[in-house]
Amino acid sequence: MKLERDIQADESIRPLRICLAASGGGHVRQILDLERFWSNHDSFFVTEDTALGRSIAETQETYFLPHVALGQVKTGQSLRMLSGASRSVARSLSILRKTRPDVILTTGAGSMAFMVAWGKLLGAKVIMIDSFARFDGPSKFARFLGPFADLRIAQAQGVAENWKDSLMFDPFRLVEGERPAKENLLFATVGATLTFPRLIDIVLASSGNGKMVENIILQAGKDGMVGREADIEWSENYSFAEMKALLERADYVVCHGGTGSLITALQAGCRVIAIPRRRELGEHYDDHQSEITENFCKRGLIEVADTPSEFAAAMERLSKKRPLRATTDYSDLADYLCDWTAQNK
Repeated sequence: MKLERDIQADESIRPLRICLAASGGGHVRQILDLERFWSNHDSFFVTEDTALGRSIAETQETYFLPHVALGQVKTGQSLRMLSGASRSVARSLSILRKTRPDVILTTGAGSMAFMVAWGKLLGAKVIMIDSFARFDGPSKFARFLGPFADLRIAQAQGVAENWKDSLMFDPFRLVEGERPAKENLLFATVGATLTFPRLIDIVLASSGNGKMVENIILQAGKDGMVGREADIEWSENYSFAEMKALLERADYVVCHGGTGSLITALQAGCRVIAIPRRRELGEHYDDHQSEITENFCKRGLIEVADTPSEFAAAMERLSKKRPLRATTDYSDLADYLCDWTAQNK
């Protein structure tokens, strides 16, 4: 009897093997914000091979999956989507057989679909946190794969109301106090996953009009500056540490409409102009970035622009406003997940 009790006690305190599954950009950044939860366990990451993903791999056990999204069909990339999906099916199963997680915590999206499906079939519990990018209803990832989840977490009231059996944790918080000292610098970034020529064109078209800041640094993405000439500092990509350092310095930030880029810039106290990727222009698979930027703009946190003239006007408005700082606080959710996993071992 004593041996049996000791075994049960050891099992109750045993760290869980937790798979942290998220595609690149804002999805995986949300998992990083939950470190208070997963650092207590034997955790590993499954993500995409981006600058942030490679940065995570420097300190954490990490596996990479190819980028997959249903929206690739809408942009004429059906063969690429099928190729990525077929590789992801095999790669996901291989990772799970090697790692044998007790729990899969995922924030999506498409590239993680087979991790969730295979993981559930192999006996793992699934915690699904729908993207902070959704405000009015669950994402396609959440709708399609929600039935696999043992726990569903929404991050906005509109999502919770339209996603069966989900719990709502809103992580959004304004930050009090003065922002850090800034340089006369604008940092523009297209993000880690997709190209964005229109953002580059708008920044370059505005760089010589005399209304911009003195210095501009651009993260242009793969082949982003091919065929373009500009007397500014630029690179295809910066490491995650380099990006954070640039955001600490920059007074202005120009970025696409992803939550990861927006929140990171707002945390650093930057004046932010968002240029959302538009589905009708073939820049993204849907218009969720328009939904995101509209909500952030309503809160007075950012300006939105689509053309050089709108960009110039946004710069003028921002120059006259006190910048607001904002962040995402996942401490309540992290505490809940600690309790939930302890009760569901």
